[in-house]
Amino acid sequence: MTDVPRVAVAGVHGHGASHVRNVARLAEAGRARLVAVADPRPAEDLPADVQVYGGLDELLASTEVDVVIISTPIQTHVPLAELSMRAGADVLLEKPPTASLAEFEQLSAVVAETGRACQVGFQAQASTATLTLAKLIADGRLGEIRGISAVGKWVRKAQYFQRARWAGRRTLDGVAVVDGAVTNPLAHSTAAALLLDGSPGADDVRSVETELFRANPIESDDTSTVRIVTGRGTTILIAVTLCAAEHLEPQVIVHGSTGRAVLKYATDTLELHDGSGVTVTTYARDDLLENLLAHRADPAVPLYCPLTATGGFTKVVEAVRVAEAPAEIPAGLVRWEGDGLERHPIVVDVEKWIDRASDELALFSELGAPWTIIQSKRESS
Repeated sequence: MTDVPRVAVAGVHGHGASHVRNVARLAEAGRARLVAVADPRPAEDLPADVQVYGGLDELLASTEVDVVIISTPIQTHVPLAELSMRAGADVLLEKPPTASLAEFEQLSAVVAETGRACQVGFQAQASTATLTLAKLIADGRLGEIRGISAVGKWVRKAQYFQRARWAGRRTLDGVAVVDGAVTNPLAHSTAAALLLDGSPGADDVRSVETELFRANPIESDDTSTVRIVTGRGTTILIAVTLCAAEHLEPQVIVHGSTGRAVLKYATDTLELHDGSGVTVTTYARDDLLENLLAHRADPAVPLYCPLTATGGFTKVVEAVRVAEAPAEIPAGLVRWEGDGLERHPIVVDVEKWIDRASDELALFSELGAPWTIIQSKRESS
């Protein structure tokens, strides 16, 4: 086992638990070894030989590690990733990688200085469905691209926003967090849309417009439209909510002159609509940690989602960060269901407005969504 990569996980609760399970899966195959975890909260169900630490600094000072998986609050990503890379470890960093463009540039400098690998946890980038669609677009199979839209209609209950101090926050203790529908739970939509356009880098994004709203009693957005124009001239329209009537699978839709494609990245499904009808194919997805380990063994193996490939997404994060605080959706346009931790808002007809935004590549205000009209009247009074 001496030549098997030694892996540590920082943050083992919530999504971090899935990383622990994934390392355990690779350990059974003799391809990795979970040597330690770091979390201020007690960890459970760990193998007896795994060391447990309250913080990553203590872990790295005490344990030799090859790879660190970071699944911690957004505002801790940069300092923990830098700490890991300066200790000689490669990093699998959960999304969003940073809370600002300045942090992105800071972390990029550390990657360049240390020569370590930093893979970002946008799983859809490792999906054959996503990569197949990107090639179809590049090969002109859908004709001239009118635009790309990303649609998210999710339900998030009170317990989601109460799971951690940083949840639903734009800042915490004076530090940028930039949580929100666009930048965190439905971030994969934006990242996938940029990848499909061939515009993942920071210099690939020309402009970003944001319209941020909220129905929940939080700081961050839960119902928003964002319009991106890339250097290629492509319009990417993001229309998302965490206040839908039912939880539906997110979609990235490519609008072409000779065809239309729908990527359902959560299930790696690709629908192609053209003159001959509709073709539906479900593809496989590679594992980001396995890809990082393969890259460590042979640098000629490219990372699916290196930090550099998230610069365009980070420009969207930056636009959300500097935007005005999300406007509250009036109570008359919101219906509440459930009690206690199950309580959640439903924005009336939000699905209809999201579909129109997607089809017309337009912001909520341009469509006349009722919460934008009321907000405009308040601002002008």
